[in-house]
Amino acid sequence: MPSAFKRKLFGGLRRFAIFLLVVWTVVSLVTLLIELVPGDPAVSVLGEQATPEQFEQFRQKHGLDRPPFFFSFPRDPSGERHFQWHGANNRYTEYWVALLHGDMGRSFRTDCAVVKAIFQNCSTPDNASVWHRILAFLNSRFGATVQLALAALSIAVIIAIPLGVFAGKNQGTWMDNLASVIALIGISLPGFVIGPMLVYVFAVKLGWLAPYGRSDWTDFILPSFTLGAALSAILTRMVRSSVIEALGEDYVRTARAKGLSETKVVYKHVLKNGLIPVVTILGLQLGVLLAGAIITEKIFGWPGLGLLLVEDGIGKRDYRVVQGCVLVISMTYIIANMLTDMIYRWLDPRIRVS
Repeated sequence: MPSAFKRKLFGGLRRFAIFLLVVWTVVSLVTLLIELVPGDPAVSVLGEQATPEQFEQFRQKHGLDRPPFFFSFPRDPSGERHFQWHGANNRYTEYWVALLHGDMGRSFRTDCAVVKAIFQNCSTPDNASVWHRILAFLNSRFGATVQLALAALSIAVIIAIPLGVFAGKNQGTWMDNLASVIALIGISLPGFVIGPMLVYVFAVKLGWLAPYGRSDWTDFILPSFTLGAALSAILTRMVRSSVIEALGEDYVRTARAKGLSETKVVYKHVLKNGLIPVVTILGLQLGVLLAGAIITEKIFGWPGLGLLLVEDGIGKRDYRVVQGCVLVISMTYIIANMLTDMIYRWLDPRIRVS
């Protein structure tokens, strides 16, 4: 077996092992934490007016009558806690066995499959055509969050690259200082401040945009700008530093000596090499945007994965919805990092050689 192929094979297996380890750790920690939260899901879903028979039937249907983990420390009649081993007959094992078969379980409240609640819609029939499944995905909770994250990422890039290049080319001038002040303001203002401020100005006072919901393309503007504002500020400073560093390299002096215009030198040579650290930040921030969209979705009533996690999952103690949302967010974050590594190698051939 050639050494290059063996190295790629072992590298791929190592990444896959890390992927499985991270997913297992995240879901296990979330499962442990939601089990420790006080309260009974049966009471949260059925209400306190339900009969004991209804509570018992609900717990049996969703497996809540079985222990949550391999062992527990229940109290005996005297009030003392003791160790009790349950073996494989527990909800944690059953969840992972079902997950290996592609089943994330069913929602306690709606009895809808969690896979459908996240990636499609509970009303989507199982025999739907490919086109209807694509439309269902675009209108799903996960689709809404991904669209919002990509829109925020696009806004951040559109703002950060020209502003960062402008500041880097004019290092030390008042224009550079102005761009730095704008970036610092963007970093300092959190989303829960920017969001309501934008709603007040553009929805309440001016009436140009809707403050709530997702029914038109214009509804993307306020939440995506809110989500992308802080990222654009971070990227602006990254692009500025990269441009300043690259402008002092030998290849830039060679390009200028050949008579290339300053615009071509900056955007063809400097920016390509300067984007390498920026791409790394973008890949990491995509996962942050997916997780950080929870606050933004709550502010703007955006029907995405974050709102599903907070309102239908945590708020109503729906274990399966919480586990499914966290699993999808963690997997998306890991896949985004893998794609970042691929783009990183494409931008910098030296990484492929090493």
